[in-house]
Amino acid sequence: MNIAHQTAFDQAGDILRRATRVTALTGAGVSAESGVPTFRGSDGLWEGHRIEEVATPFAFRRDPSLVWKFYNQRRANLMTVQPNAGHFALVEMEIRHFPDDRFAVITQNVDGLHRAAGSQRVFEVHGNLRRTRCTKCHIVEHRGLEVLGDLPACPHCGGLLRPDIVWFHEMLPEDVWEAAAMATATCDAFLVIGTSAVVYPAAGLIEAAKRAGAQVIEINLVETDASETVDVGLYGKSGEILPELVKRLH
Repeated sequence: MNIAHQTAFDQAGDILRRATRVTALTGAGVSAESGVPTFRGSDGLWEGHRIEEVATPFAFRRDPSLVWKFYNQRRANLMTVQPNAGHFALVEMEIRHFPDDRFAVITQNVDGLHRAAGSQRVFEVHGNLRRTRCTKCHIVEHRGLEVLGDLPACPHCGGLLRPDIVWFHEMLPEDVWEAAAMATATCDAFLVIGTSAVVYPAAGLIEAAKRAGAQVIEINLVETDASETVDVGLYGKSGEILPELVKRLH
């Protein structure tokens, strides 16, 4: 570890040791280290489909079977992955160092890996692939990774189910977003992990944390649009950096 990296680790460790409440914002980079594919290729296509074909409410109304085939493949891929060391490091921060609701994870990921690792206070602002929502009676249920079929029906009313995730052109769930905003406004250390910091409104939480007086630590493979505004930047794999930060809390 070079001197500059060592200094950044020491600074981040000092911030966390002084903190009383910590909030982490996580993005696709955290899940990528578990082998979760991003699906979006360099040509902008998701598994050969345009976003408009598989990730909007209009697409679902037009061809729900196609949309479900796409998301069922994503669900099937989750059967092959497990939480990584970065996920477990966040669990340790929460359980051992910031208990009693003093730690929160706000995630843009829909894979459910934070909860699978053991994180307790998780705000999934984009939803969760392991849940379904009925388009008729609106009941949300945890279905895990069971096989659902291309046109799954609600067991309660027979209505068509949809994945309980937020598509393009949809609003974030109000209750989850309010809880995430509160966790951001009341923390004194804010971790930004594995996110490009360009997807709004989640990316706006970084500036919200700074306005509230929190110190911001960025953990990412490379610098991002947020890098110039954060207090400390640590660049590399979150599955290696986060466990190292936890050691500094002992």
